[in-house]
Amino acid sequence: MNIRPLADRVVVKMTEAEETTKSGIILTASAKEKPQVAEVVAVGPGGLVDGNQVEMTVKAGDKVIISKYAGTEVKCGGEECLIVRLSDILAIVE
Repeated sequence: MNIRPLADRVVVKMTEAEETTKSGIILTASAKEKPQVAEVVAVGPGGLVDGNQVEMTVKAGDKVIISKYAGTEVKCGGEECLIVRLSDILAIVE
């Protein structure tokens, strides 16, 4: 199933959380933080949103940092994805 986001929405796939610390300690599932880095899968067209012109600044393939509790979870091609607003994307990772 392909998902094509509308307006200022972006479909992202979350990256895996770190399972070990830098010192080599293995983390349990409950100790892991929700990852905030994701890869952009699809981008909406932008346009007029709530009376304001929105220009999309991300593209498919970009790695981004999103707000911690942003988005709506969906299944996309058998994988967990999130649909977030452009305003929920905090930065592009270079």
